[in-house]
Amino acid sequence: MAMAEFMRRLAAAAANETLPRFRAAGAVSNKHAAGFDPVTEADREAERVIRDLIRAEFPDDGILGEEHGGEKQDSDRIWVIDPIDGTRAFISGVPVWGTLVGLTVRGKAVCGMMSQPFTGELYYGTEEGAFYEGPGGPRRLATRRLTRLSDATLFTTTPALFSGALRARYDRLEAAVRLARYGTDCYGFAMVAAGHADLAVDAGLQSYDIVGLIPVIEGAGGVVSTWEGGPAENGGDIIAAASPQIHAQALAMIRG
Repeated sequence: MAMAEFMRRLAAAAANETLPRFRAAGAVSNKHAAGFDPVTEADREAERVIRDLIRAEFPDDGILGEEHGGEKQDSDRIWVIDPIDGTRAFISGVPVWGTLVGLTVRGKAVCGMMSQPFTGELYYGTEEGAFYEGPGGPRRLATRRLTRLSDATLFTTTPALFSGALRARYDRLEAAVRLARYGTDCYGFAMVAAGHADLAVDAGLQSYDIVGLIPVIEGAGGVVSTWEGGPAENGGDIIAAASPQIHAQALAMIRG
């Protein structure tokens, strides 16, 4: 099966579980005894149907999901799932959440997607490149090719993610760009791939928060790494940049 078609099937199956529950009254559970890390029935059911499709099509592959854990983790091929990235946005009725699915082969993200079913958008990356399907029609994704950090637009979910010395590093970066916008979750990373923003940064991500996005951004011409410049597949403090030049300048600013 063509990977692009499989991405569409995953997106459609997840949407059948998330859309009827979006902006509808539903129970919200808290994963943590201290603080607030919400999970909903939509999270659990969307991941369930995604896992079922993967098992049926690729029975030898491993799966790692935010809600239902891991299976066959010794496989060279691991599917990584965040059924609703941005659950806080989801329960607040704001359509910047998305379904993330990515495939790693021997630890490297090789294809992935971000689906936002309320806006009817699918962003996906395969070995053939990165693509968009939704309002305005399908197109190949391409990042902006800015060369100066001072001209850049930056997205982050919230500066509150950054604490202590990490916050000082983030503040230096925000002060160096032209425009910063908050509250974007995975949608901000997709906007880098789509050419509408130049940087997306978040702290303390898990692998399922970023694996699905890496092939989309890199396939569009961008760069994704940790704040130390290493691979992003295992999560951590993550930066996505529209161009190698912006990536290098942003890392230099973060490092001070």
